[in-house]
Formats: sequence, C-alpha cells, structure tokens
Amino acid sequence: MSEFAAVDVIRAKRDGHALSDAQIDWVVDAYTKGVVADEQMSALAMAILLRGMTPGEIARWTAAMIASGERLDLSAVSRPTVDKHSTGGVGDKITLPLTPLVAACGAAVPQLSGRGLGHTGGTLDKLESVPGWRATLSNDEFVSQLRDVGAVICAAGEGLAPADRKLYALRDVTGTVEAIPLIASSIMSKKIAEGTGALVLDVKVGTGAFMKDEDTARELARTMVELGKAHGVRTVALLTDMNTPLGLTVGNAVEVEESLEVLAGGGPADVVELTLALAREMLEAAGIDADPAKALASGAAMDSWKAMIRAQGGDPGAALPTARETEVLRAERDGVVASIDALGVGLAAWRLGAGRARKEDPVGFGAGVVLKVRPGDAVRAGDVLLELRTDDPERIPAARADAAGAVHVGPDAPAHGPSDRPTATHERTEGPLLIDRIA
Repeated sequence: MSEFAAVDVIRAKRDGHALSDAQIDWVVDAYTKGVVADEQMSALAMAILLRGMTPGEIARWTAAMIASGERLDLSAVSRPTVDKHSTGGVGDKITLPLTPLVAACGAAVPQLSGRGLGHTGGTLDKLESVPGWRATLSNDEFVSQLRDVGAVICAAGEGLAPADRKLYALRDVTGTVEAIPLIASSIMSKKIAEGTGALVLDVKVGTGAFMKDEDTARELARTMVELGKAHGVRTVALLTDMNTPLGLTVGNAVEVEESLEVLAGGGPADVVELTLALAREMLEAAGIDADPAKALASGAAMDSWKAMIRAQGGDPGAALPTARETEVLRAERDGVVASIDALGVGLAAWRLGAGRARKEDPVGFGAGVVLKVRPGDAVRAGDVLLELRTDDPERIPAARADAAGAVHVGPDAPAHGPSDRPTATHERTEGPLLIDRIA
C-alpha cells in the first residue's frame, strides 16, 4: 500500500503548501504508471497553476519527470554538445538554419523538436516538406549522426521523459498550459534528458508568442535557466520580440525556402540577426571560439545542412511542395505599413492548412503566408501586401479575414520596426529583436 494518496497531495497544493520531495517523486511516478488518474492530475495541475511552486519544488518536479524515462548518453560524441529551444512563434524557422550553422562551427547540436499545434508552426512539419526526410531516429542513429555530421533535428524518442508526454496532453485540455512551473519543467526535462552539455533558450514575447508580456516571459526564462544550472547544463536565455512575424514566410515549405536563403548568405535581416545572435550564444556556451557569420559566408553552413538532410533520408536538391491555390491581399489606400500582427498572420497560415487544430490532423506542406511588405514600408493603393497559399480554396475566406486584420496601413511610419534594421550583411547588430539576456 502506498504511503501517499493522490487526494492528499492535491489538497496540500490546493491549500498553498509546498509539496515534499517524496510527494513529488511519488505523484509523478504514479501518474506515469497510471496509478494516479487523469482527473486527479488535472486537479493537481490546476492547483499548481493557481498556487504556484517554490524553486525547490520545480527543481524536484523536473528531476522526477527526467527520472520517468531514459537519459541519453552523448559521451561518444567528441564535439561539445549544445542545443537551442524556442518557446514558439510565427515564422520562427530559426532552428533550420541555426542547427547546421552551429555544427559547421565545430559543435554537435542534438535538436529534439516538435510538431505544430494552433498558430505556431512545428519544426518537424517544416522539415517533412523536404522529400524523403524522416523525423524519427533510434537512439543509436541519433548519436551516430551527431558524431558524424554534428547536426540532428528529430522527434524525441518514446523513452524520453514519458511523464511529460502524458502531462503535456492533459494540460492542453484542462486549461493549465499557462502554469509556469509546468511549462518550465516540461521544456527542461526533455532538454536535460537528451544529454546536451549546454542550452540556449529563445523565449518569445508578444502577440504571436505564448508569453504575451515581458514580466511573465522573464519569470519563465529565469526559472528555466536555474533548472538547467541545477542539473549541470550551462544555460542562457534570450527574450526576443514576437509581435511581428519573423521573416517574410509563415508555413512549412515556404519557411524551408527562406532558411535556405539564409544559409546561402542572404535572407531577411531579422532572421539573419536572430540566427547569428543565437549561434554566438550557443558557441560561447559550448566553449567554441568561432564566428558564425563566416560559416554562412563560406558556404560551410549550407554544406552542413545538406549533410544533415541526407543523413535523415532527405534530398536537399529536390523541389519543395507548392500550393495549388494562391490569392493576394492588396492595400486599400496609400500609406505606410504601421504594423503586422504576428497572431493574425499565424492564424491565417493555420486556416490555410499550414498548422493543425488537433495533434492527429495532417498539414499542408505548401500552405502558408508570404509577406510582401514589412512595417515601415510605403505602399500605394493596390500594392500586394501578402500572398495566401493553400491546396483548398475553401480555406481562403477565413484566412483572408485574419490576414486583413493583421496588416495595418496608416499615414505615418512606426517609431520602430524591422525595416529599421540593416540589411543581411551578417555584421553583428543590436536590433530591436533582442529584449533581454538572462544567464
């Protein structure tokens, strides 16, 4: 007979008490094994959302999540290991150019990624638009590719933090996704279990992000940085802006195309800016003295990309999927693009089929939104503001409504915007994307 009862643990947190290490270890293990029922864990998750957790509780909860499964051993990889995690945004394709770029500079990047749900896209969905590429690797394949290529982007294995997989699905349907202790432990349990030596976190802030305000994002970032350090993983977090979509594309194949532009030495300035900022942080955390801008300019990052894609069965030279239907949204008057709301554009891409409403839904690889303007750009009536792409024309009206509401054309230029940033020269910039750094 257990020394604990789920209802007692629930009551303790409901009444504002800190859970003991033993209570946390037991409830996470018991839930993973099915001893604690979904309705009981739902009640506990709600109590955590409302009452919070101490740093000690969060650290123990994270450790219990890690202990629910296996921890990968990357000791066979001779290069320093460093990973990146983004809390998700609109047009956030940064993982695609960043992973091979950092590998080209001498690190090994074990990038475990996910699929999209709602208006934020999933890295695996984007990469699956590359013909032949596969997201699922065995642990042996994962380690072998890290050793030989230095770059891996794939799905997390079933044995990695199974408690998180189960709890994540539950939080999604019980209104407890926003609990910072549960967000932090969810992200960090997987990243620590994958065995990386260093980690850089990209915590998005703004309308298109999960965290809408800076204070909440900063709290999440600090919590995750402390969790990483407590588990021996060198961890730093950047707070970055997500009020405007990143780059000019939102979708799957269209974001791969834009990533290839960055790897070829071009691409939108904001995507290049953030890619290089994160690359520099990752290389510093890994103890590598290298200039990622030179790896872009020399073509080394593109070579690394091609090797990574081939290693996972993909054809880096194959044509990417394109949508059958395209419709444009035009400016109704002369003026200046005052703002482009990330959430509205993300919802439009989702409605076009680039994302999914349920985890089992398919995605349209060619679907998405292509922006033709950025904040600060002058436009004339009739100019194209953006393109809507989809295979299903019935999706266009709803997407058009979201997109039209997202692009604001006014008489004056915005005080600050992406158009204020320099073009993609690969020189170090301190643009408005970066809000704060937490280490």
